[in-house]
Amino acid sequence: MREGAGNTVRDALVRHALDTRSIPDSARRAAAIFLEDTVMVGVAGSGLPERRLLVETARGWSGPGPARLWADGEAQATATAALVNAYQIHCQEFDCVHEPAVVHPMAVIGGALLSWAQANGPVRGRDLLDALVVAVDAATVMGMMARSPMRFFRPAMCGALGASLGLSRLAGLDADGCRRALGLTYCQLGGNMQSHVEGTPGLALQIGFNARAAVGAHELTLAGMAGPVDVIDGPFGYLELIEQDYDTGAVEQLGRHWQIERVSHKPFPTGRAAHAALDGLDQLLAAGLDAEDIDRIELHAPPLIRRLIDRPARRGMSASYARLCLPWLVSVRLARGRLGLEDFSASALSDPERWRRVDCVRVLPDANPDPNALIPQNLSVVTRCGQRHQISLSSVLGSPRRALDEEARTAKAQACWRHGGFDDGRGQGLLAELRDLADRDSLDGLFSLLTPAAGPA
Repeated sequence: MREGAGNTVRDALVRHALDTRSIPDSARRAAAIFLEDTVMVGVAGSGLPERRLLVETARGWSGPGPARLWADGEAQATATAALVNAYQIHCQEFDCVHEPAVVHPMAVIGGALLSWAQANGPVRGRDLLDALVVAVDAATVMGMMARSPMRFFRPAMCGALGASLGLSRLAGLDADGCRRALGLTYCQLGGNMQSHVEGTPGLALQIGFNARAAVGAHELTLAGMAGPVDVIDGPFGYLELIEQDYDTGAVEQLGRHWQIERVSHKPFPTGRAAHAALDGLDQLLAAGLDAEDIDRIELHAPPLIRRLIDRPARRGMSASYARLCLPWLVSVRLARGRLGLEDFSASALSDPERWRRVDCVRVLPDANPDPNALIPQNLSVVTRCGQRHQISLSSVLGSPRRALDEEARTAKAQACWRHGGFDDGRGQGLLAELRDLADRDSLDGLFSLLTPAAGPA
C-alpha cells in the first residue's frame, strides 16, 4: 500500500530534524543510555581480526585526518573513521535494535555522529544527544513504513538516512542544505541481505559503508555539491525503489513518540531474532528445568525469525555465521550456562562440548503473516522422559517492557571493555564520561579515553 503525495515524508523528516526543540528529558536519557551501550559494544569490536584487515586497507583510502578510531586512536579522515567505528559497533551483533522497525538505530548513526563531532568540535553533550534523538526517530520511522520482507539491509540504509539528518542538525544546516545532504547520502546507499544469508563480515561492513556515506555526503554538501532532493518520496526514491510496499502512516509519530525510548538492548551477542529463544530457555532453566534432561527444543516463530537464524550449524563456520545460527547458540548456552563474546573465537568454534547439542533445535512456522515481526514467539522444550515445558514470549529481555537495569548495563559494559582490551581504570572512566555526557560542554573527556592520541601503526 502506498500513501502520500509530493515530498510529504521527506519534508516531515527535515522539519523534525532541524526544528524540534522540545525534546523531553526521558528521550535524552534514553539516548545517553543507548550511546553508552553503542560505544561499549564498539570497544568490544576493536580486537577482531577482520577489523585489523579493514584498518590496514583503509589507510590506503585516505591519509591521517581529524577523527580517530575507537580504542586505538589511530588518526583518520572523518568519513573513514566513521566507517571503521560503525563497523566495530555492529561486527559482533551486540548493538541495540528497534524491534518494530527491524533497524539497529545506533550503529550507523553513532559511528557517523561521534566521528564527525570529534573532527568538528567542540560539541556539547546535550547537543549530541538531541541530534541522536532526531536521527533515531528518522531511521526507525523509515523502517516502520515497510510492509514487504527485507531484501536490502534496512539497518544500514535507514541508519544512513537518519545519520544524515542528525549531522544536519548538529552542524546547523538549513532546510535546503539538509535536503541536499540527504540526497547525496541516498546516492551512496547500499546493503543487502545476501551477506546475512551467508554469514560474512560483509554484513557489518555495510553498516560502516553507510556511515561513511552519510559523513561524506555531509562534507560534500558543505563544499557546495548538489544532489537529488526527492529521494524519499520520489519515483525512484527510497520508498518506491527499496521498500516498494509501504505505508507512510508512521511519519505521524514524529514528535509524538520518541523512538529512542522504544529501543531494545541486546543481553546476548547475537542477532535480536535469537534473543527470544535464549531468553525463554533461560527462564525455563531458572524455573528448575535440567539442561541435561532436554531432548529437543522447538521454537514457533514468525517468518522473519526463520529467515534470520534458522540455519544449520556447520563445521568450520565463521564467527559471523555462528552469531546468527540458533542451533549453535542454544548448544553453547546449554553447555556453558551462558553465551558471551568469548564464545565466537576460533577455539570456541571448534570446542566439542559447545557442539554437543546442536541437533536438538527446530524452528517451526507460526501463524503470524507479518514479514517484519520479531515477536511473539513460543518456545517448547521436551525432556527425555517426554515432559513438555512451554513459554510464550510477547516481550524479550532488553526490550522497553523488560529493560536492563543499571547493574545489568554495567555488567555488559564491563564485559565489552575487557573484551576490547581496556583495563578497568580506562573502562570505568569511559563509562563515567558517558553517563555524565548531558552535562558536558565538550566531548574531550570522552574522546581522550575512547580515542587516545596515536599515529598510524
